[in-house]
Amino acid sequence: MEYPDLSALPAELQEDVTARGSLNVFRMLMHSPALAPGVLALGDAVLRQNSLPDPLRELAIVRVGHVYRAAYEVHHHENIARLVGLGQEAIAAAATGSPVGLPGAEAAVLAATDRLLARHTLDEAERQELLAFLTVNQLADLVITVGFYQLICDFLNTFEVTTADEPTPPYGEAPAAGSDEGR
Repeated sequence: MEYPDLSALPAELQEDVTARGSLNVFRMLMHSPALAPGVLALGDAVLRQNSLPDPLRELAIVRVGHVYRAAYEVHHHENIARLVGLGQEAIAAAATGSPVGLPGAEAAVLAATDRLLARHTLDEAERQELLAFLTVNQLADLVITVGFYQLICDFLNTFEVTTADEPTPPYGEAPAAGSDEGR
């Protein structure tokens, strides 16, 4: 699928793409100019205002990318995961889904991500397991994060978004959980 002609878009949408480093996912998203601003706003909130600690957020995102076989998502979010301090063992576990050897919170988030992807819900025992490591706010943000990245992976796969000819991503400094700083 070809990328849309960004010059034909309203100035604010062109600015939205440019402000995010003109990455291919944002360029392709402009095929939906009416929904793109809302998707971008939710994505910004998931990344910048998430109550989950950044490494746990990225663990869940990378796992979703692997389950959906969304190479674009895995590529970018493994890089972000490293930037925010997620260890290589956890990044490797996100590829397989095996929590063996991971600390309790990482193992619980990885298992919960798989349960959400497979069953689209968590039962009471699974919620309680997570609440040993997370607050209710963090649990809610985990569910929203997994759901948002399912949407994004569906989009990436459907439109066959790749990193081909993509500029260097503007990852910058890792934002602290809950901060408003850039990605």
